[in-house]
Amino acid sequence: MPTLPLTLAVITHNEADNIARCLDSVPFAAEKLVIDSGSDDDTVAIAQAHGARVMRQTWLGFGPQRNFATTQCSHDWILVLDADEYLTPELATELQQRLPALMASNTPAAYLRRSTIYMGAPMRWYRPAVGEQMARLYHRGRARWSDARVHESLHFDGTAPTLGAPFNHTNNPTLAHKQLKVLRYAELKCRDWLDKGKPVRMWQAPFVFALAFLKDYLFRLAFMDGWRGFMIAHTAASYAIYKRMRYYEMVKNPESVARAAHILSHHGIDR
Repeated sequence: MPTLPLTLAVITHNEADNIARCLDSVPFAAEKLVIDSGSDDDTVAIAQAHGARVMRQTWLGFGPQRNFATTQCSHDWILVLDADEYLTPELATELQQRLPALMASNTPAAYLRRSTIYMGAPMRWYRPAVGEQMARLYHRGRARWSDARVHESLHFDGTAPTLGAPFNHTNNPTLAHKQLKVLRYAELKCRDWLDKGKPVRMWQAPFVFALAFLKDYLFRLAFMDGWRGFMIAHTAASYAIYKRMRYYEMVKNPESVARAAHILSHHGIDR
């Protein structure tokens, strides 16, 4: 298949089960770059076997890690995927057709639509999991990732087109994976809040869970996806309140930051 002057950039840590599918879904990328933060499984070997150039980089946080990856790419145009994401054949075809004109323009970036597979099946109604628009294709001279440790975003000026076909996200193969991810993401978000000196507002806590649950379950249509929708809304609400309680603990008991980092690292969660 003809290649295009594009780098597929993926950040990894113990993604042996996913990385081959991710890399193989972008056969037209002239370069495939994997930035690995210390995997102790077969991630690196599998990535290399599937045509990727692998670099090691100690974990910096999601935003800084993506910005580091940007500096290591051989091409100005970059497609970012997580290891548990992959292009559908329809999106791969659309990208091949539209990329030459996009690259020849002054467009800073493009949005892709993400479809989520949760508990083994696609979500059909829950709005954030059905066609969620995400800026994942960009020119590195015209866009930059935020420096947030988690929930990073791509910043750029001007307008960006949205492609029609989706890419897939296999969102946490089990509920156990999801709960571990909640712990990790909450810890990273709280450290960002700590760095910024965010005020502690525990008076919000009694309302946070209920409002977060209702937002996802009713207004974002999670209830239409049955019990899977209930679980995804419940997990989102639990995350919303847990990170506030954890931040309160960090402020009131600063030594808990290091102690938590130690136990999370011991279980392979903190990086």
